[in-house]
Amino acid sequence: MDDIQNKELQPLMVSIKCLAYNHGKFIRETLEGFVMQKTNFRFEAIVHDDASTDNTAEIIREYAEKYPNIIKPIYETENQYSKKDGSLTRIMYNACKGKYIAMCEGDDYWTDPYKLQKQVDFLETHPDYVMCSHNYRCYIQQSDSYESWLTCDDTVYDLETFISRKSWLTQPLTCLYRSEVFILDEYLQYKNLKDVTLFYYLLKKGKGMYFKDCMAIYRIHSGGIWNGASRTEQLYADLLTLKGIYDVERSYDSAKAIRYCIICSCDKFNRTFIMSNKAFLLSIWHVLFRYFGFSSVSLMVHTWHLKKLVKKLFK
Repeated sequence: MDDIQNKELQPLMVSIKCLAYNHGKFIRETLEGFVMQKTNFRFEAIVHDDASTDNTAEIIREYAEKYPNIIKPIYETENQYSKKDGSLTRIMYNACKGKYIAMCEGDDYWTDPYKLQKQVDFLETHPDYVMCSHNYRCYIQQSDSYESWLTCDDTVYDLETFISRKSWLTQPLTCLYRSEVFILDEYLQYKNLKDVTLFYYLLKKGKGMYFKDCMAIYRIHSGGIWNGASRTEQLYADLLTLKGIYDVERSYDSAKAIRYCIICSCDKFNRTFIMSNKAFLLSIWHVLFRYFGFSSVSLMVHTWHLKKLVKKLFK
């Protein structure tokens, strides 16, 4: 691998996007997962420190000095994520030059040294696929325990699979996709960019393959942006993201994604959440009524717990 990495004339096959912010406790495992990769091609890891206030940047600098042909750092003096204006997406897009893009945030890590080789081999021999992903395990930091995510066999997935969430067959740390299908100006039309946005966008352009091999660890900890949020905060973020997709697509598929999210989240709705987000939720129900007609009314009654409210009024 070292010989390949040192040959600058070798085509750059993979760029790894790694976003880090105050991940000093975890990022060594992340970086070790990159530098241990055994490949017959050249790859790089664009490691972006978003103005961390802990020792994250110091650890990245240490690895960049030790593995200069792999670790390509970006150090920010101002947090880019908080701008919510696409700055972070633009920075990483312009930095990543590989034929394929892999992702792994600074609190997750890879466990299989052949992960990249396996995924590149597949996409190189299957030009009709735009992406692939694989099984992983969840590590719960607080209890120091592991959970398996999926046990299914190798599986093909597409936009319909993603929308219906019959299985969640990809996560950023498992994903490898073709950089040529990602067009920045198209992608930045969406608002509230999240992982859901990226996977919807990619699967609009083709199908993916899920490998049953477990090759990564997804870390769940209280400091994580998503896992640190409440259930209603997560619901609001999901709906905001899906509405952002719909506002661009204006399609049955994008409306169906909203509908399925609500079906799966009925238990998260409560009076406080509804009253705090009335205008936004009405805009959501307007979309559902447009595409699904009166069948969406029964869903609204169920989700907004209107039966309970009516019973209280009559009592």
